[in-house]
Amino acid sequence: MPRTGSRPGGRSARIRAAVHRAVKELLTDEADELLTIPVVAARAGVHATTVYRRWGSVGDLLADVATSRFSDGNVVPDTGSLRGDLERYASDLAKDLNDPDTLPLVRATIGTAGEQGASACTGERQQQLQAMLDRERARGNWAPTVERATEALLAPLYYRAVFTDQAPTAEWARTLVSHLLPD
Repeated sequence: MPRTGSRPGGRSARIRAAVHRAVKELLTDEADELLTIPVVAARAGVHATTVYRRWGSVGDLLADVATSRFSDGNVVPDTGSLRGDLERYASDLAKDLNDPDTLPLVRATIGTAGEQGASACTGERQQQLQAMLDRERARGNWAPTVERATEALLAPLYYRAVFTDQAPTAEWARTLVSHLLPD
C-alpha cells in the first residue's frame, strides 16, 4: 500500500500509474531481471527515491499493484441462484488466473509479500464471495460461510494456478461448486 496519503489525480496518480505499469511489464517480460525498486523506477521513468518513499519495499509495491488489479472492474455475478453465481464466478476466476498478466503478478506478490501479498490477491475475491452469500441469505435461502466458500473455491483455484503446472480450467472450476453445494 502506498505509505503516504496520495492524491487521486495529478502527479501522484501519474506516478502510481507509471510504476504499476512498469511492475506489470517487468513481471510479464521473459527477462531474467530481478524485480527491484531501482529497476521498477527506471522502467517507470521516475527516481528510485520516489518509489521507496511511496511504497517502501518491493513487497509493499507488489501488494499495492495486486490490490489495484484485483479490485478494478470485477463484477459479482447475479444469475438468480447461488449455484449459478458461484459457477460463473469460479469459471471467471479460473480464466483470470490463466491470464498471462495475472499469474506472474499473483506468484510474485505471494512470494515477495507473504501474508500481505496473499491478502492483496484474495481479499477482494473474498468480499465478492461474501456479497454472493449475503444475497442468497437475503433471498431467504441457506448459504455456506465465506470461510467454507473460500476453502472450497478460492483455495483450490489459487493452489492449482500458483503451485502446479495444471492450469485451472473453467470446467474444473465449476466442479468445485458441486463440492461446496451438493445437490
